[in-house]
Amino acid sequence: MKVGVAQVGTPQFDLEKTIKKLEEYVIHASKENVELLVFPEAFIGGYPRHSTFGASIGERTQEGRDEFTRYYHGSILVPGPETDVIGNIAKENNVFLVIGVIEKEEESGTLYCSAIFVDPIKGYISKHRKLMPTAIEKIIWGCGDGSTLSVVTGPKNTKVSASICWENYMPLMRYNYYKQGVQIYCAPTVDGREIWTSSMTHIAVEGRCFVLSANQFTRQKDYPDGHPLPEPKDPNSILISGGSVIISPFGNILAGPLREKEGLLTADIDLDDVVRGKFDLDVVGHYSRPDIFNLTVNNKKC
Repeated sequence: MKVGVAQVGTPQFDLEKTIKKLEEYVIHASKENVELLVFPEAFIGGYPRHSTFGASIGERTQEGRDEFTRYYHGSILVPGPETDVIGNIAKENNVFLVIGVIEKEEESGTLYCSAIFVDPIKGYISKHRKLMPTAIEKIIWGCGDGSTLSVVTGPKNTKVSASICWENYMPLMRYNYYKQGVQIYCAPTVDGREIWTSSMTHIAVEGRCFVLSANQFTRQKDYPDGHPLPEPKDPNSILISGGSVIISPFGNILAGPLREKEGLLTADIDLDDVVRGKFDLDVVGHYSRPDIFNLTVNNKKC
């Protein structure tokens, strides 16, 4: 089975341009015979690095409210018209997609950092909402709940999950996915630090699963007009450096990490490596102690 990750940024937070960019990468991946492709965190909607949205303790500015309004209008309903379009793209190219999106709801003004699963036959099938936005992300994104913590069925009946950026540092969340038998563990992110590769390697070995981490790559010119940018202002200055990677259940790096450029990573994987790895380390089987430890997950929608 061949899998891939797309290292790409959100063009000017423009929804139409972003969908077009997504289609270009899906077509490219399809030509490479990729069956499952992962896009970064907040690829649709954008990751507003360096924004404060005019917020400080006890104060909010009108300019910050206006910035949030623009950001809101770049988000999508899940499911909705955009997921229908993406479903057609997946179908036309026969590629299963995992995509980081900024999600809105018809009945509220709250946004969520989500990952959607799109099947080439069924179209949109499921989503995962980020459980815990990191630091100041909390002023623009709500928290997900236990209703979107399921593993889904991917190509060749594989078990596929998604964990977004720093929620990969939540041990119980990882265990929840291990307990469901995840084989392809997707980790959309915007964390470009080199230590991220070490984190992804640990998860692959711990869970005896393939880890596919897709990171954004952006320069200052990729952000909308008026977006707060660090000095010195330089349209080619890198803001998110990438680091996308594909790792085997034994911790071997199969592709990447790709840094300081946009691109597509692919790897051929042998799903039997999951079983081979669990021969000596199965953290939900013979290497667990259910008589001592027990995980309870509240899967109800809040």
